[in-house]
Amino acid sequence: MTTTAPPPKDLRDFYENPAVPVASGTPRSRRQARMLAEALGPAAAGGARTILDIGCGDGTAAATAAPYLTGHRIVGIDWSQDALRRARTRIPYAVRGELTDGGLPLREGSADAVLFSEVIEHLVDPDAALDEIRRVLCPGGHLMLSTPNLAAWYNRALLLAGVQPVFSEVSLRGIHGRPGREVVGHLRLYTARALREFVAASGFEVVRLAGAPFHGVPRPLRPLDRLACARPSLASILLLHARKK
Repeated sequence: MTTTAPPPKDLRDFYENPAVPVASGTPRSRRQARMLAEALGPAAAGGARTILDIGCGDGTAAATAAPYLTGHRIVGIDWSQDALRRARTRIPYAVRGELTDGGLPLREGSADAVLFSEVIEHLVDPDAALDEIRRVLCPGGHLMLSTPNLAAWYNRALLLAGVQPVFSEVSLRGIHGRPGREVVGHLRLYTARALREFVAASGFEVVRLAGAPFHGVPRPLRPLDRLACARPSLASILLLHARKK
């Protein structure tokens, strides 16, 4: 067992701990940004779109996406004050907000797109989160969601061997029964099929599902991990593009 942080009192205490990772891999961020840039098209003169990076963490993902989204306005949103302090060193706009009813500091239909990267797996109530995202998106607005794949190619092998899958966690205090060293607070995990069905049931039209590699895969296995991206159901990370109906 590897312990990475003092025992938290609750989830909020856990995520406010500076030792808890709040950034994810650059390859995923780049792929997601390219998907969104393709969906939005170039920014017209005086017609910048508003893109929310909800659960922006330390701002790394938004900063990575910015060169692909030139001319558009990216606003980072997080409820962790520690994460927001770090995000403001990387992106121009970062504000506090929560994924509860009316918890995002925007009016209804005011956003053109939402980046929702490696967040949904941490939520107690993902249904309420997607309801709040739908509220702030304009009609036809884009949702770019990424999350670890429970059915990633190596997790299938680990389960057959009786080993706890990567990305899944049974404790906030340490790693038990699975590879890895970091406790990151995952509460929910999705397969490609489950993610599609869940997002569609939440009032979105699923446009595309793609795969992305995981930065934590051991170096000798990374070529295989990149190959798995061609088949999203086997990929490490699921990238889903949906639109508000």
